[in-house]
Amino acid sequence: MTVQPADGLSPAAAFPDPSHDQWQSLVEGVLRKSGKEVSGSAAEDALSTTLEDGLTTRPLYTANDESPDTGFPGFAPFVRGSRAEGNAAGGWDVRQRHALTDPARLNEALLGDLENGVTSLWLGVGGPAGVPVEGLARALDGVYLDLAPIALDAPADLDGAASELLRLYEERGVARHEARGTLGADPLGHEARTGVEADLAPAVRWAQRCDAEYPELRAVAVDALPYHEAGGSAGEELGLSLATGTAYLRALTGAGMSVEAACGQLEFRYAATADQFLTIAKLRAARRLWARVAEASGAPAAGAQRQHAVTSPVMMTRRDPWVNMLRTTLATLGAGVGGAESVTVLPFDHALGLPDAFARRIARNTSTILIEESHLARVVDPAGGSWYVERLTDELAAAAWAFFQETERAGGLPAALRSGMVAERLAATWAARSAKLARRKEPITGVSEFPMPGERAVEREPAADPYAGAPGGLPRVRRDEAFEALRARSDAHLAATGSRPKVFVAALGPAAAHTARVSFAVNLFGAGGIEAVHDPVSVDAHTAGAALKSSGASVAVLCSSDALYAEQAAPVAGALKAAGATRVFLAGRPGEYADVDGHVFAGCDAVAVLTSVLDRLGVA
Repeated sequence: MTVQPADGLSPAAAFPDPSHDQWQSLVEGVLRKSGKEVSGSAAEDALSTTLEDGLTTRPLYTANDESPDTGFPGFAPFVRGSRAEGNAAGGWDVRQRHALTDPARLNEALLGDLENGVTSLWLGVGGPAGVPVEGLARALDGVYLDLAPIALDAPADLDGAASELLRLYEERGVARHEARGTLGADPLGHEARTGVEADLAPAVRWAQRCDAEYPELRAVAVDALPYHEAGGSAGEELGLSLATGTAYLRALTGAGMSVEAACGQLEFRYAATADQFLTIAKLRAARRLWARVAEASGAPAAGAQRQHAVTSPVMMTRRDPWVNMLRTTLATLGAGVGGAESVTVLPFDHALGLPDAFARRIARNTSTILIEESHLARVVDPAGGSWYVERLTDELAAAAWAFFQETERAGGLPAALRSGMVAERLAATWAARSAKLARRKEPITGVSEFPMPGERAVEREPAADPYAGAPGGLPRVRRDEAFEALRARSDAHLAATGSRPKVFVAALGPAAAHTARVSFAVNLFGAGGIEAVHDPVSVDAHTAGAALKSSGASVAVLCSSDALYAEQAAPVAGALKAAGATRVFLAGRPGEYADVDGHVFAGCDAVAVLTSVLDRLGVA
């Protein structure tokens, strides 16, 4: 947002105002140099990026990109924040997630976190992946419950966990108005995870008690993570969170609670991804949309949504997990700038099992650095006024509202879950995204791009699955799953034979002609755990056969310039076939070359290519 100086002097007064047409003309010139003959709006379209939910981000936004009035922080429609002061007073609540089942080990981890920057605790209680209810007292030994808010995740025994926590508050002399956090009741989220039909009665009962006795304690969590983890888009995640919150509002008000009191019992949980701008827009749009629901319910002042952001489990990789530290940093930045009151940073080794002390330390310090050193919380809604962010927020809100209405027309969230409508919609979204991942249009650093096939595996203590044995429910996906399956095949082959599957890189001509495509091929085949043998540096029709036999590979890939392909591709491919190559690829766009069986190029289906190579090599 531009603010003119008080004296009226504009720093840009000496410069002419460029028009949009002038900028577009310059874009046309740049694209023309790259071989693209486009003009007018097509030039701008060529630089645009298509997102999920039918959204498109353009290369330029101006003051002409109008969006609805966002109001002021702390006031409806709450786009700029649920509180007027935002997180400026002390930063966001740093909420660490814990899933240890041993009370003594959990207690040690909790105290260590609280002593080093964590401000609230998110605990799995009961079931196979949580501390036993009877062990909760031991786990919280030494924790000042009047200072550290507790968020429970106890889908298997909500009544037992909630009763034990309230008993501990009473036993330790915590005044009822000082008890803070959430009991985490989310029966619809549990149904989405397991397929077990939800019973909302316990959640309603606990909400009524918290409203009557514990003014700072919320009973119900509106968790959108089941939909995000099933492959849903940002708009679908928002739309289903609205449908969930609306279903809970109906249940709570139907039991006699006012709309204001019912809204006060809800805490919304969203995924924060490494796309920081989409995360910012998602959280801002979520507040605007929930304010609209509250307004339509007759309580506009109750529409301030309490938000808990969790770094996305879907984006976490098992290979090269250290890169996850960068992903969670960007996600936390987006969550903080987007205005989430509480942020959970999942440890970088989350996908591998239970985190170690180092991983938990890095997770909590991610928030600490952004708050204390980067001063990210000192400005309320720092993205506000950005033409791009405001437009993205508006467009995402429109897409989410449309899906929310579609879900309501299907009978509301419970009916939409049970009819399969939600599962079908999310599966279609994930299928489209999976195709982009397979073609590396959405690259995964350390997995589909710049892999390290020889990396030393990071091992962690296995983590129990809280939903193991569930009869149904939505799937849980990861971005790396297709490539992880390929790498697992390579690992098994290594264990069985002592070597990884190989591909011979047949580089033609001087280094200047083949280096770029050699790097591409090594990167591509490495994503499937296939070792690329590039020795010697260059081959021709006379030396290719011997080099192939020396490499121990039976699959080869030709790498060079288009000009040299015209001269040498066919004879070299023939020599490779004569020497025993069962398949010869060429790195570059498809063309007609004798004895070349396939092509690999930017945008090809890498998963399909790598799967076919492993199959041909007999890798089980």
